[in-house]
Amino acid sequence: MRVSLHYDKGTIVVDGLAHIPYTVLDPKIKKYRALAMYYHSIVEYLNASKIEYEDHVLDLLPLQRLNCNVTLRDYQSRALRQWEEAGMRGCIVLPTGSGKTIIGIKAIEHVNLASLVVVPTLDLMEQWVSSLADAFSLSKDEIGMVGGGNDRLKAITVITYDSAYIRAGAIGNRFALVVFDEAHHLPAPGYRSIAELMAAPYRLGLTATIEREDGLHQDLPLLLGAGVVFSVDARELAERSYLARFAIERRYVRLSADEMDEYSKNYELYMQGMSTLGIEPGMNGFKRLIMLSNRSKVARDALLARNRALSIALNSSAKIEEVREILAEHNGAKIIVFTQHNDLAYRIAREFLIPLITHNTSKEERVDILKGFREGVYRAIVTSKVLDEGIDVPDAEVGVIVSGTGSSREFVQRLGRLLRPKGSKSALLIEIVSRETREMLMSRKRKRSVRADMK
Repeated sequence: MRVSLHYDKGTIVVDGLAHIPYTVLDPKIKKYRALAMYYHSIVEYLNASKIEYEDHVLDLLPLQRLNCNVTLRDYQSRALRQWEEAGMRGCIVLPTGSGKTIIGIKAIEHVNLASLVVVPTLDLMEQWVSSLADAFSLSKDEIGMVGGGNDRLKAITVITYDSAYIRAGAIGNRFALVVFDEAHHLPAPGYRSIAELMAAPYRLGLTATIEREDGLHQDLPLLLGAGVVFSVDARELAERSYLARFAIERRYVRLSADEMDEYSKNYELYMQGMSTLGIEPGMNGFKRLIMLSNRSKVARDALLARNRALSIALNSSAKIEEVREILAEHNGAKIIVFTQHNDLAYRIAREFLIPLITHNTSKEERVDILKGFREGVYRAIVTSKVLDEGIDVPDAEVGVIVSGTGSSREFVQRLGRLLRPKGSKSALLIEIVSRETREMLMSRKRKRSVRADMK
């Protein structure tokens, strides 16, 4: 019996065969069905098994021949070539500022079929639309945009993760290539369904660091069809002058006596709670504590005590004084000050009279502040996590991490804000860490993926 493949709301329906890998029986229609992401593997199986079939899955948006006017650097060419050799599937890992967008554009040119670019923010959507229009000599109206009130589907479309999550089942067979920018977002619960419901046989993930604290990055090979096909770190590109040379300096401060007393009291409460619950410290133990906190007062109190202790370490008064010294030492340099929480960002902005950008900052105000920073009107800005990714940030020479998480991804992204080439000048990233607190462990954890000269 001849086999026929059809797309149905994010799945592949197999008509005319008892069973093939990746499929399960749908009792309602008495046919086998698989998630759309297995389309490529199903076709490979049928071809290898010499089973005749009719393929009605893809209904691609029509695309005229594309010609790209950009030239790749040597490492970008290697990255693209290795992705092609992997069957045009997999992830490319490159530092912030090294031109991941250009590789994505050249991948679209190479496939030369309807392509979808998935991005985490509206700012990135606008940046991609501009880059695509410039590269292919098209008007912006010829590039599709879905998200933020836009609903324009074209053969080349840029869509936010949030919109793709909603629309994947409806448009999952309209594109041959899906480019996942900031691909570390993809394995998250919810977002992973974008990849699962897309039939696109060609997939490209782009990210500065693939690692996730929850370990879900291990699912990326399944969602992208292959794992990391190419990677290069910031140190190598800096040595070859593609990025600025950089150094990382760690400065220690001490909590005041009152802060240390309060920190120790809360940290002890946290550890007592963990012991009572029989939970070993560590990432898995912390996840278990969070899960138990919904139904256990002991767990909830331990979690709150931990958060209070960490807040004291991250927001100590001594850090404010250290920021004062750094601003004086690097007078005349462009400086970005990073914090974990908005409260500390506001405090620094008030203390030193420097512009502040948080998630509450309007787009118009943020654009104005970054323009002033670019033009030298402001020599320093302070921000919480909002500038970590997805926003085009002007060149800076010094970064100051006043507080952050133990995430190496966050650290790499913050470092990347300093890495645009500066001629003979080097970039400097300074961490301020509270001694004798868990922040020392967090500092070590977040740098584990960066080979850096330490001062």
